[in-house]
Amino acid sequence: MSNPQQLRYTKEHEWVSEVDADGVATVGITEFAANALGDVVYAQLPEVGATITAGESCGELESTKSVSDLFAPVDGEVVEANQDVVDDPALVNTAPFEGGWLFKVKITGEADLLTADEYAALTKG
Repeated sequence: MSNPQQLRYTKEHEWVSEVDADGVATVGITEFAANALGDVVYAQLPEVGATITAGESCGELESTKSVSDLFAPVDGEVVEANQDVVDDPALVNTAPFEGGWLFKVKITGEADLLTADEYAALTKG
């Protein structure tokens, strides 16, 4: 399992892209989390315009195994939700770092995120 080096990660297994010029980052769950969940069959994503707070639940993913909370990795305002994932939740499993992204957020605060190497150490074993 390879975690893209340019992304940052949370201990709750979300990834955050680099922030663009508008202060917006893309958020998804890692391949590790997607594999642990099993086949994702339903995604409840935060609504556009919602304010999210790092560490707090902002949605959920339901798989054939369980329902898992989606935790906000950063503080900010949701500016886009991935409708493709709502329509086809299996994208979370098949392309967690590409088409299976979950939402975009305009970041309003500092985030305590892990590097790819730190995340790999967290998930080892």
